[in-house]
Amino acid sequence: MGDSPLDQDVQNLAGVGPQRAALLQRLGVQTVRDLLWMLPRDVLDLTQVRQPADLVAKELQTVRGTVVDVEGREISGGRSLSAALLDCGTDFVRCVWFNQPWMLKRVQPGQVLLCSGKPKKAQGRWEFSSPRLQWLSEEDGDATGGLLPRYGLTEGLKMAELQRIVRHAVEQFADAIPDAMPESFRKRRKLPHLAQAIRMLHLPASREEYELARQRVLFDDLFEFQLGLALRRRAWRQRQGAPEFEVSAKIDARIRRLFPFRFTPGQDDALRDVALDLKSGYAMHRLLQADVGAGKTVVAIYALLVAVAHGWQGVFMAPTELLAQQHWQTIETALAKSRVERALLTGTLTAAQRRNVVERINSGDVQLVVGTQAVIQEGVNFPKLGVAVIDEQHKFGVAQRASFAASEGAPPPHVLVMTATPIPRSLCLTQFGDLDLSVVKDRPAGRQPVITSRIMGRAAKKKAWTFLREQLEQGRQLYVVCPLVSSQGASQSNVLEPENPTALTEDLFAVQRGETPQAAEDVFRDLQQGELRGFRVGLVHGQMDRQERTRTMDAFRERELDVLVATTVIEVGVDVPNATTMVILQAEQFGLSQLHQLRGRIARGKFRGYCFLFSESTTPEASARLTAMERTDDGFQIAETDFELRGPGDVLGTRQHGALPLKVADVVRDKAILQEAREEAFALVRSGEFDEPEFAMLKVAVLDRFGVSMDLPRTG
Repeated sequence: MGDSPLDQDVQNLAGVGPQRAALLQRLGVQTVRDLLWMLPRDVLDLTQVRQPADLVAKELQTVRGTVVDVEGREISGGRSLSAALLDCGTDFVRCVWFNQPWMLKRVQPGQVLLCSGKPKKAQGRWEFSSPRLQWLSEEDGDATGGLLPRYGLTEGLKMAELQRIVRHAVEQFADAIPDAMPESFRKRRKLPHLAQAIRMLHLPASREEYELARQRVLFDDLFEFQLGLALRRRAWRQRQGAPEFEVSAKIDARIRRLFPFRFTPGQDDALRDVALDLKSGYAMHRLLQADVGAGKTVVAIYALLVAVAHGWQGVFMAPTELLAQQHWQTIETALAKSRVERALLTGTLTAAQRRNVVERINSGDVQLVVGTQAVIQEGVNFPKLGVAVIDEQHKFGVAQRASFAASEGAPPPHVLVMTATPIPRSLCLTQFGDLDLSVVKDRPAGRQPVITSRIMGRAAKKKAWTFLREQLEQGRQLYVVCPLVSSQGASQSNVLEPENPTALTEDLFAVQRGETPQAAEDVFRDLQQGELRGFRVGLVHGQMDRQERTRTMDAFRERELDVLVATTVIEVGVDVPNATTMVILQAEQFGLSQLHQLRGRIARGKFRGYCFLFSESTTPEASARLTAMERTDDGFQIAETDFELRGPGDVLGTRQHGALPLKVADVVRDKAILQEAREEAFALVRSGEFDEPEFAMLKVAVLDRFGVSMDLPRTG
């Protein structure tokens, strides 16, 4: 590849030189190849710009205007309306968006926009519904006519200058771009050659040409990624020799009798998926995602007990000790009269206790193990591991998912990974795209709803505390959730729970705005002397001694405490049926999915729940999140909204664990292309067509790009 003209240094291009090359390097451009793949972030379409007086109803047209006003409000049916008024010089036009409150964050007064769509007259004024917007810079202001590609810039480099450099590179080198995609496949999908697509992206003759080229490049990016996932799934499926567990009617009945309730239809559907996997002879590789309170743990225990019933071992791994303890208590209750040998393995065991548990695991005496990452540490060997369950998979990583299959000479176990954080569909197809998927949405019968309300202002807070005291007097229990542990050194990272890294950044903004961060230790003291005086108040957070934290949680569970002041340490794994009320202080500091998880800690019994979101923030993003929480308790709908608002990097913490390995595609914006790419990729690999010689060049590209990160075999 080094001999290709595409690999020459960009400073060798005419008109570039060392100074401009240094500026381009800031944009990640060192070679001609880099320059050609520095795709336009947008194309400025000035071919159809009209004045308001020249607009025609229901035809695609564009106006240019300055934002002079924005508004957002509630309308009928629990929906929201966001709107912006544009001054187009000769008249005003209005842009409106329904149920897209985040647009108030993106559109601000003073911005100059190109607004494209099919307008209609409303109250005597032209109105665009959900138009396509383009933000104009000062340099764009005088542009007239044609289509101009626009790129990300760095200080010292002007748009017109960069456009000229790219144009020269395209004209001279674009034809040298190879295309790994077979011609027959391109024709079937009506895709242009990659070299032609790059040329049309940088030098489009029309909007249609630009969009066609853009589709090709985005499809390539997502297609290669999905091919990698399909190859990884195939490699996993080819791990033959996994134990075959038939779920007979007798085994099924014995397991179901352990639970004092009837399984939901969603649980039954998931169990059918699991049963088919367990008897297939191939190692199960399944993601079980469920809404908060939908009962995914029951499915996990069922799968583990099927393995035990066939004489094999099962292991249940959780990301935190608190969650491991919760699962252990659930299993202990279910198996109270069972002869299943079971053990808990966590980091808090003494050396002697750990040695004893590990010896029993290694000998095969223990049939079912619950634990933290201690279960995959050196020295722990399962001689006959049949099923491994990994809870809250996104808090581990891909390495832990595969670690149970690493025992030399042992057959691969069946692996079930779970999450109670509903995952947006786009992330399911990327982050977890190599796993089979089961979804449990319905909740157990009798589970009561949670009424959620945003609380602003002194009067509303006073009324809320009065209501909460009344609930406590009736015997209910209350959580009070805070974003910080301590107000001492609030700008230091060690005052925050590790489960909530986003809160640190947001708290710094709060400090800069002069707001006082509310810390658990301070709130604990204040409530004892103030709003909740006379009630038994406890405190729990991640910096406490583990034994003290466990004692406090046990006291709350046994109703020895009325109120628990906590941080996000209670986000998962806490099940106290009598806790029906929750206050989340400075709720704007939490992501939507995290708020939903916290809310899921209440109303887990027979009583209705009440969740109060205390927040004085008036920012559009805070309003969007909190309004969504008030409107729905559907975790899957909330996950999609959270994904739209925050993007893939924050929803599951992927910024901390490495972003999605995509070059130019965006799984939110390009979800339709993602679905197409997935269907094509998995069909190719499943049919064996991808192993044909004509796809050899594309396979090499996929393996070079994803072979290491996805642990793909170099052959087959």
